[in-house]
Amino acid sequence: MSRHAVLEKRLGYRFGSAGLLDQALTHRSFGVPNNERLEFLGDGVLGCAVAQELYARFPRLPEGQLTRLRASLVREEALADVARALGLAEAVRLGEGELAAGAEPRSSILADALEALFGAVFLDGGYEAARQAIVRALGTRIERLDAEHPAKDPKTRLQETLQAGRRRLPEYRVVSVRGAAHSQSFEVECVIPDLGLRATGSGSTRQRAEQQAAQGILDQLGP
Repeated sequence: MSRHAVLEKRLGYRFGSAGLLDQALTHRSFGVPNNERLEFLGDGVLGCAVAQELYARFPRLPEGQLTRLRASLVREEALADVARALGLAEAVRLGEGELAAGAEPRSSILADALEALFGAVFLDGGYEAARQAIVRALGTRIERLDAEHPAKDPKTRLQETLQAGRRRLPEYRVVSVRGAAHSQSFEVECVIPDLGLRATGSGSTRQRAEQQAAQGILDQLGP
């Protein structure tokens, strides 16, 4: 069985257009056409599908709790883990520079590729096909959701850690923004001056870059 066939089986969807699947798995470092536009589309489809699923599963939860649950499902770390489970780490196509950077694609690349994959399913089979693929891919995470204690993103965890130690809150600075408006790449630096700590993060949105930078600081602080 080919790698694409294995991916389609895990996803529960068979593509009519093999070209769309190839594009979803192509990082910009590899060349064009790449998955940046599909990632933009898939991000919106993912958000809508997850919101619909949570709305149906938790009919008594207020908007604030639903928002936190959705954030716990679509944060970069969670999406990267789902991407690994689907086999995207082996399937995504990278340029030589990214290949040399590590044995496995960065979490941001995996999360973007997963969203691009959902965007490709949407274009290939429509919203319902994409919704079913998303619910299948996130299935165990959705089942394990704790409505009262949703998983916290790195920025929230860092803020709470610093507040517990009576430290100043982190400062986030945009270092650079590259690319056209529809396919921008942000690089953000997180700084904690009184601890002498700094870390950078990158992502397709400023929020994702900030989350990655915050995780970098958490890694330096240790357990």
